[in-house]
Amino acid sequence: FSSLMADMSPHSSCGGHESQTTSGSEEPRGRKRRLEDEGEEARLAKAKKKSPRRYEELQQARVLANVRERQRTQSLNEAFTSLRKIVPTLPSDKLSKIQTLKLAIRYIDFLYQVLDTDAHDQRLSSSCTYVAHERLSYAFNVWRMEGAWGGHL
Repeated sequence: FSSLMADMSPHSSCGGHESQTTSGSEEPRGRKRRLEDEGEEARLAKAKKKSPRRYEELQQARVLANVRERQRTQSLNEAFTSLRKIVPTLPSDKLSKIQTLKLAIRYIDFLYQVLDTDAHDQRLSSSCTYVAHERLSYAFNVWRMEGAWGGHL
């Protein structure tokens, strides 16, 4: 195949004789490739020297990212724990995070309705906030059980 290609090259004569290219014109291509190969080897050698440091830096960055993510998750879980303490639940409720959020939305809506309808009827003093909370919890749970909020969690 290479002899056919040599015959077809622009440097070959029409009679099928060998190419008239000199070894000098082939040398730059070979030297260039050799220099490229040496440059690649040098680059790989430098990369190998930097690689352990880079790997250690990446590992350290990953560890720090994991710590930040654990802290974020812990903070989020603490917030949900606080929310679950505020939103009245039934003893049988084992709510996921999304269920907790949806129930909190319903509870806020329920409280708004209570305030809107009973604003003129009830005037609770600050000394009976516990009783008010208990009444609201009871009313909310009754409201939930009756399906007044129109859906599932």
